[in-house]
Amino acid sequence: MFSQGYYITAELKVKDRANIRTAFESLQHLCEQTLQEPGCSIFQLHRCLHDETRFLLWERYDSEEDYHAHFQQPHTQAYLKRDLTEIVQHFASDVPEGRGNLSNATASSFG
Repeated sequence: MFSQGYYITAELKVKDRANIRTAFESLQHLCEQTLQEPGCSIFQLHRCLHDETRFLLWERYDSEEDYHAHFQQPHTQAYLKRDLTEIVQHFASDVPEGRGNLSNATASSFG
C-alpha cells in the first residue's frame, strides 16, 4: 500500500484568523510546487474539521535528505517568509517492514 520512506505529519496553525483563506490558498500552492521536487511523492493538505485555523500536512520523501532539501527550495522559502502559519507539532515516521507488522517498529520510529 505505502512504500517505505521518510514521512512527515505536521500540524500547522494559522497565526492570524484574518489570514485563514490566504494561508489555505498559499498551502495549496505550496503542495502543487512541492510535489514537483525530486524525492517527494506525497504532499497532501488536510483541514481540521473542528478548528478552521488548523491544517495538517502529510508528506512523503524518499529520504531524510530530500525532506531537508525541501526547505531550501524557492517556493518553500517564499511560503515561510509570508509567516502565515506556525508548526504546532510534527512527527517523522516510516512504514514498518513486513506489510505493516508492528513488531518491527520501535519508539524511535517517531521523531
